[in-house]
Amino acid sequence: MEMNQKNSSESRKGNNAGLDMFIETAPNVKLYVKDYGEGKPVILIHGWPLSNEMWEYQIDTLVQNNYRVIAYDRRGFGKSSQPWDGYDYDTLADDLKAIIEQLDLKEATLVGFSMGGGEVVRYFSRHGGKGVSKAVLIASITPFQLQTDSNPNGVPQEKYDGMAALIKEDRISFLDNFGKTFFGVSFISKPISTPLLDYYRMLCSFASPRATLECAKSFSATDFRHEMASVNVPTLIIHGDEDKTVPIEITSEIAAKLIPDNKFIVYEGAPHGLFYIEKDKLNKDLIEFLNS
Repeated sequence: MEMNQKNSSESRKGNNAGLDMFIETAPNVKLYVKDYGEGKPVILIHGWPLSNEMWEYQIDTLVQNNYRVIAYDRRGFGKSSQPWDGYDYDTLADDLKAIIEQLDLKEATLVGFSMGGGEVVRYFSRHGGKGVSKAVLIASITPFQLQTDSNPNGVPQEKYDGMAALIKEDRISFLDNFGKTFFGVSFISKPISTPLLDYYRMLCSFASPRATLECAKSFSATDFRHEMASVNVPTLIIHGDEDKTVPIEITSEIAAKLIPDNKFIVYEGAPHGLFYIEKDKLNKDLIEFLNS
């Protein structure tokens, strides 16, 4: 393995509580990990098709509030390895398990944004939530997005097929349009600057094209409905009611009924990209929950 537990603990003594590294989670698969600050660990799991850099406005706040922050790039994204396969949620949850084990994390809080909410739920159903004492789902795709006979209000498969076709045709143009919806940009509303919007598009463009497509299949078609009750720790659920990317009605409103111990906060008028658009409110709610 790239980094063992003993070395992890020793490296954090003194003034070294601010490292970035690569952790091998599977043969020839190395994930880029930031490990900043000291205190109870908070693991940040990014959305699609971004990278850990999306947490820029949360990492500093968490460290300043005496938390240890672990933010990593999912396989296929950011600076992590880009294998051809392994973008199903079982494998992604196994990657998360490897990070938790190799960094010897205990009493951690898992924070999943959008697609990252799937890793949070699957980690509980597949690995029993080992080492985790709290969970946070922010604009999460859970429990199930796809329209089926048992999920009639879900998103039609045709919409995802169309999205995949656009990605294959011109991925960067797709990302450009996707980003505007993601952050709630319209003719009458521009809550984010053009340079920052371009920056987030650039982060997305670094993702493996294969990972971009395969992860879209995973988050659109994976049914977590029967796994939600396995999240058996205090959970914070946050979602914007103007989210056009991951509609609240088919995700967090249902998740709040399925997770036993949760606090559900709705951000009125907010789009999908809460980590920037609602960063001050999000940071306040995160710290309040972590301190509770």
